[in-house]
Amino acid sequence: QVQLVESGGGLVQTGGSLRLSCTASGIIFSITTMGWYRQAPGKQRELVARMFSGGRTDYGDSVKGRFTISRDNAKNTVYLQMNSLKPEDTAVYYCNAGPSSGTAFRDYWGQGTQVTVSS
Repeated sequence: QVQLVESGGGLVQTGGSLRLSCTASGIIFSITTMGWYRQAPGKQRELVARMFSGGRTDYGDSVKGRFTISRDNAKNTVYLQMNSLKPEDTAVYYCNAGPSSGTAFRDYWGQGTQVTVSS
């Protein structure tokens, strides 16, 4: 059974920082593309950042230079360091284990964690 357990969301003021964590089980983490997506009310889910097993990263345009994705394969955990947060970063953030070798090419999602940035 695949599980993605997120933590680290919360309420922060504009300009503040948060770090999200997602610990995975039931997949071969080291060869899985791991990512973070977000969905704000009334908007579509969008890519925030993802990291391929080889270390290559992709970021959404709106977070480049402010957010950093990283992973610890020994802990089966992916992180999202969010700095210089803005009110428009407010959303539910979802951890994703993308279709790749480690997931038998299936897509898995965490339950989501709320991030709220106050102005």
